[in-house]
Amino acid sequence: QFTDFYAAAPSCTPSRAALMTGCYPQRVSLPNVIGPTAKIGISDEEQTIAEVLKPLGYATACYGKWHMGHHPKFLPMRHGFDDYFGLPYSNDMWPYHPTNKRFPDLPLIEGERVIEYNPDQTQLTTWYTERAVRFIEKNKDQPFFVYLPHSMAHVPLFVSDKFKGKSEQGLYGDVMMEIDWSVGQILSTLKRLGIDKKTLVIFSSDNGPWLSYGDRAGSAGPLREGKGTTFDGGQCEPTIMRWPGQIPAGTVCSEPASTMDILPTFAKLAGAELPSRRIDGRDIWPLMSGKPGARSPHEALFYYRGYALEAVRSGKWKLHLPHSYRSLGGRKGGTGGKPVKYEQAKIGLALFDLEKDIGEQHDVSARYPDVVERLLGLVERMREDLGDSAKKMTGKNRRQPGRI
Repeated sequence: QFTDFYAAAPSCTPSRAALMTGCYPQRVSLPNVIGPTAKIGISDEEQTIAEVLKPLGYATACYGKWHMGHHPKFLPMRHGFDDYFGLPYSNDMWPYHPTNKRFPDLPLIEGERVIEYNPDQTQLTTWYTERAVRFIEKNKDQPFFVYLPHSMAHVPLFVSDKFKGKSEQGLYGDVMMEIDWSVGQILSTLKRLGIDKKTLVIFSSDNGPWLSYGDRAGSAGPLREGKGTTFDGGQCEPTIMRWPGQIPAGTVCSEPASTMDILPTFAKLAGAELPSRRIDGRDIWPLMSGKPGARSPHEALFYYRGYALEAVRSGKWKLHLPHSYRSLGGRKGGTGGKPVKYEQAKIGLALFDLEKDIGEQHDVSARYPDVVERLLGLVERMREDLGDSAKKMTGKNRRQPGRI
């Protein structure tokens, strides 16, 4: 279990771009959520995890939400995946959205072909899971990589009849029970086929809860705020990694790590070459395998929202730069799938000790000016690299996205 594992962004598209490329989404110029009218997506020049593993004979598949461009040139099978089935973007981007009726019909895609519009979303989790199981069964005798990005528990929430009303936490709880079932199906398949000890399984998420949706959003627990913010409630994700015989059972790692680290770690484990272009992730196998004394390979992790640099973490210290953010201000979120409106809040320069204050409540910047100074130095270095729209800086090393 990782307690301090971060998505590289607090929303869908940039988070997934970082996972697939091992880069900050600002480096690959996918810093914001894209939708049905977008004319950009993942560039052909970037290498995904699938493209890194393919030269070594890996079979590759993606079943679920892609959200890095919906035009054919951006879809998974143009970026290293042998098979794809799923939604090209978020499941709320359809005509039945509670506050935006202008979305077009939602496509369900197989390969690169739309096979249905506005599919029965109660079946998505089942369909994705069944496809993943069949793929594993088919490729049990060769190396494989399967990426299973469930559409749930993004709103609107849907659950199949087999889990409807089964939890004690309403529809959200039912949905999470079905996700748990899906994970169980994958693990039991690996065990049934006798390959569980040869297979690394990682479970994580792309961002925190969408708090304005209230009873359909889940909770960040003691963490501050949620999706769409650079507080830990927006980016610190529940993360579990399993590999019997390689990862000691029951261990906990509290070192900072990121979804960007998955690509270089997979490359190291598989003996694959890293992408020719610069990436930001690092090999975290020493952390995953419980190596004594292993520390985070990152001097710092940076938190952007769009192109605005809002925070930096180094070790136990997290420094927020002055910025505004969306918040419910202590109010409850919506009910029944309808959100309430956020208000805009502001935070000044603030330093938090995450070992003592995981809720980012107690600013200790006045007590540790030397820490603030050091972290501000790291911030300036990052601004030169990838920019900061709050300072009207573009940075030197952003790359172009794919375009149509």
